[in-house]
Amino acid sequence: MTASEPSEGPLGIQQLWTIVGTIIAPTSMATALLYYFGWHHAYWFFDYFGVNSTVLGFSTADYLMRSLDALYVPLTVTAGASLLAFWGHDLLRRRLTAGHEIRLLRRALPIMTGVGALLTLGGFWSVLSRTFFLRHILVAAPLSLAFGVLLLAYTLHLWRTLPNPPPDEGTSDPENDTELSPPPPATPAPPEPTPAPPPRPPAAALAEWGVVLVLVGLGLFWAANDYAAAVGETRAREFAADLPTYPYAIVYSADSLSLTAPGVRETRCRDPKAAYRFRYDGLKLMLQSGNQYVLVPELWSRAGGVAVLLPRSSSVRLEFAPPLAGSGASKRC
Repeated sequence: MTASEPSEGPLGIQQLWTIVGTIIAPTSMATALLYYFGWHHAYWFFDYFGVNSTVLGFSTADYLMRSLDALYVPLTVTAGASLLAFWGHDLLRRRLTAGHEIRLLRRALPIMTGVGALLTLGGFWSVLSRTFFLRHILVAAPLSLAFGVLLLAYTLHLWRTLPNPPPDEGTSDPENDTELSPPPPATPAPPEPTPAPPPRPPAAALAEWGVVLVLVGLGLFWAANDYAAAVGETRAREFAADLPTYPYAIVYSADSLSLTAPGVRETRCRDPKAAYRFRYDGLKLMLQSGNQYVLVPELWSRAGGVAVLLPRSSSVRLEFAPPLAGSGASKRC
């Protein structure tokens, strides 16, 4: 092995990052990813209530803030796993430099290759068909692809950095050699040096690391996408379960809104001079976005519940009452 081979991996990664940074600005890429995962989180949150999030008019800041909830756990787990991997690699590199455990590592490389191949095949299989992982554990399939490719690439890197074994390694028996082996010649001839393989061209290392990073990036993107959808639906379930603890949103309107949702009561004000002649109780405010209110009934259920999108205008007024005070805390029109 030549002296230039160990540096091919880092050199290829540095060149690849330079090319990617020249084509795509890191800040723009990060913003686009945060926007996408925030959009996915919002879509599945409101889909649980039967609302298409695209009609709510969210701003870029809204999606970026929602992306934090979708990516907090994946980024923390990825950072922690990466730190452990760096420490483990540094420890292994030091032991290899000192000359220990080389024979054990040579025996472990085929096992690592088999595990990486199985994980990679499992991830590719999940792309083409709906497997057990996709049905029961959403993030298992994309993580299988990412970790499998990483394990294969790391195994290949270790194999390239290992020194060439001596010709008689693994074939001698120290206990029997003293009795069965003939005495060595007085002047043994020095072994001929093993010819070093030609160095790999830089383009090959660059292409190899490019494919590895693409596959790993797609796997992690796929896993984060599924996790963002799961988090959005989980937050929606939590919101629906906590509806009794949220303040009441009492809606006053100048005209009849004809709200007939379960638990929503319409009251017509008797004062003919009242600016808001209709009152609606039994609603909870989910959010205000895009110049409109999103309300759900207090008795909302997944089976027959509805969500109300109410335009924000001068003909509509909202009052809020604590949940313990009851929906009829205020009787004013």
